[in-house]
Amino acid sequence: MLATPYYAVIFTSLLKDGGHAEYEAVAQRMVELAALQEGFLGVESARTSAGLGITVSYWQDKESIRRWREHALHQIAIERGQKEWYRHYCLRICKVEYQRCF
Repeated sequence: MLATPYYAVIFTSLLKDGGHAEYEAVAQRMVELAALQEGFLGVESARTSAGLGITVSYWQDKESIRRWREHALHQIAIERGQKEWYRHYCLRICKVEYQRCF
């Protein structure tokens, strides 16, 4: 269990039809790369067969999130997502002050 407070970046998306194999490969590479970044705490992700997905990444602080957002390879993936893969997406950043997990 993560020590509070920390930050959650909630990314929801709806994929366009087709091209999901390449998207999945790039998404997996981004998770691997994010895990190497200072301040990264973890990630959880799920996607339906209809293409609706949610990924929640956890970060130590807002500065860590900013650095990840500005990472050059992440920027390329963001641009490709906007142009090629996403029909719709939404990004939310939240401060987690309390958690209860079992």
